[in-house]
Amino acid sequence: VQLQASGGGLVQSGGSLRLSCATGGFSSDYYAISWFRQAPGKEREGVSCISGSEPQTRSIDSVKGRFTISRDDAGNIVYLLMNNLKPEDTAAYYCAAARTSALTTRSELYPIWGQGTLVTVSS
Repeated sequence: VQLQASGGGLVQSGGSLRLSCATGGFSSDYYAISWFRQAPGKEREGVSCISGSEPQTRSIDSVKGRFTISRDDAGNIVYLLMNNLKPEDTAAYYCAAARTSALTTRSELYPIWGQGTLVTVSS
């Protein structure tokens, strides 16, 4: 089981990016998939989560209304659409998977991690 994150880049404040997390062929129906981020000098934080079957989503307050987590119909790719980006969103973004029905961004519950993709938002 592998995760592959992509889609990061440099964008101006107010711009948009869409991150993708490919699940390497396993269906995310039975997994919670979350996006985490870590800015330089700061602790890693959970940003958004999507549960498995009958998916529900949850995001932290600072990105509500701007970020949307979703997945494709096959459950093989999870997206994080980021609109109205702000400089404080600058970070390395990671996707992670946990075989759980819980809707959680507690990082210690996630054993499967992808590599980071860097998002830089200029002011």
